[in-house]
Amino acid sequence: MATDALLARLTSAPAEAGLFLDFDGVLAPIVPRPEDAYPPAKTRVELERLVVRYALVGVVSGRAGEDVRARVGVEGIVYVGSHGLELNPEAERWRQRIRDFASSVAWADDQTELKGLTISFHFREAADERAAVRALEAIAARATDEGLVARFGRKVLEVLPPIGSNKGTAVRHLLDGAGLKRALVAGDDTTDLDAFRAVDGMDGAVRVAVVSKESPDVLREYADIVVESTDEFLDLLRRL
Repeated sequence: MATDALLARLTSAPAEAGLFLDFDGVLAPIVPRPEDAYPPAKTRVELERLVVRYALVGVVSGRAGEDVRARVGVEGIVYVGSHGLELNPEAERWRQRIRDFASSVAWADDQTELKGLTISFHFREAADERAAVRALEAIAARATDEGLVARFGRKVLEVLPPIGSNKGTAVRHLLDGAGLKRALVAGDDTTDLDAFRAVDGMDGAVRVAVVSKESPDVLREYADIVVESTDEFLDLLRRL
């Protein structure tokens, strides 16, 4: 189906639709140092417009929700962090376990990102990427042995609690809570597939993949619309 026809599912009834957007790689370009990631000012302008026009605009990120809120800086958006874990009351009891695991791992401090309920071990700047992946595979195995969940994404190993919450459960929670039947979901990595699946069977669903050479092929295959950069995604937002 043509992009215009897909977007019309949303633009024809914005009061009945929600937008659910990832942060890194979707609103903010991927950068070598995660702490340097911010959305461009022109993206904020569009978000300020969309939050007034649509019933719900959410940013569902692997980062902590308050961190994303500070980086985006647009009022009226619903910010959900830690891959949706922040909406699960069971997650809080894992916070200390996650912190203890992070402190026990020998990984560069500037490439270790403790996000409260999750940890990201980055290897984007590794001089020897294969060696870095081998080392992280050992860390992943140890995390699994300790009852945690470990998964690889775009140049990162993420470790999180084993409680079943994900971006998909967050999207469904927000959709059901608002009583919405139309949604756009945008993501750039494997964890965003859960959000894509959350709108399966919804007549008004639009799934947008923001892809790069690092993106998994399945993301492109699952999407209704594929764009090649955060700039192209911004152009799409302007059409909503």
